[in-house]
Amino acid sequence: MQLQKYIKELLFRHECVTVPNFGAFLTHTINVLIQPETGVFTPPRKDVSFNNLLKSNDGILAHYVAKKENVSYEKALRKIEKEVIIWKQRLHTQYLTFAGIGEMRLNQQKKIIFSPFGAINFDLSTFGLSSFIRKSIFTNPINTEEPKPITIMENENKDNLIFTPEENENKRSPIMRYAIIGLIGVSLIGVAYYFGNQYIADEKAKATEMAQKKIKSNVQKATFDLGALSKLDLTLEANTEVIEDTPLAETFYSVIAGSYRSMENAEKKLAQLKAEGFDAAFTEVNPEGLHRVAFGRFISKREALNLYNYIRYALKEEAWYLEEY
Repeated sequence: MQLQKYIKELLFRHECVTVPNFGAFLTHTINVLIQPETGVFTPPRKDVSFNNLLKSNDGILAHYVAKKENVSYEKALRKIEKEVIIWKQRLHTQYLTFAGIGEMRLNQQKKIIFSPFGAINFDLSTFGLSSFIRKSIFTNPINTEEPKPITIMENENKDNLIFTPEENENKRSPIMRYAIIGLIGVSLIGVAYYFGNQYIADEKAKATEMAQKKIKSNVQKATFDLGALSKLDLTLEANTEVIEDTPLAETFYSVIAGSYRSMENAEKKLAQLKAEGFDAAFTEVNPEGLHRVAFGRFISKREALNLYNYIRYALKEEAWYLEEY
């Protein structure tokens, strides 16, 4: 049986894959890693660790093996148990390698030491992405060219190139002067108009606010004469009926051990289950008036199904699953 291959496939879908009576493989997320000095960019990933304290069967691996091998759930559990026995024997003499996941060995205290390979990224959202070096982008490249010498133009004809600002100003057109003066005047008129309107709007807002405060003060000080009120006789009939509060609806998931007509027999069964270590409880009485006793009554559906699988396939006892709405 390719149990190690099935474990690797499940690690892509689940954060915890438990091998009954052996331990659990766990995945944890590592965020994006950027090294500014070297420019190395590492995408997010999921690495694997191992915890030998989580040995209880959660049904995930067994159901997957049953589906892949096309066998029953009980037969899949027996195959896993045989494989675990071989793993434990091999650990006493050599390393135990899980392809693509890591390897295990026993230390001097006979405890399992797990070393992950880290070659596979179990995060499906970033699967296949590898590390790369991010190149820097220079927006202002440095100019290494030497500056060119400035050539001075000589006047070969020895012409008189001296001019005065007065001559240049005299050549300016009078029309241009009037246009500049007109543009400045229009700008000043626009600015005065804008600030004038703004001032008027602010004054109106202040006057409105003062009027509203005065009206509010006058209303608070006013008194009203409503005259004398006539008496009115009323006859009220009290309804003595009491409406009981109905409990809020809540869904419970239970693993039923049995249903009893007699309350005494139901209490005996409840005491027996509690003595055996179960967190037993009564469920709601069914429509036929039978008292149902449960191995456990949960708010979580997953906890109820785990207990049901444990009782049915591990303890080989009769039980049935119930959802109470």
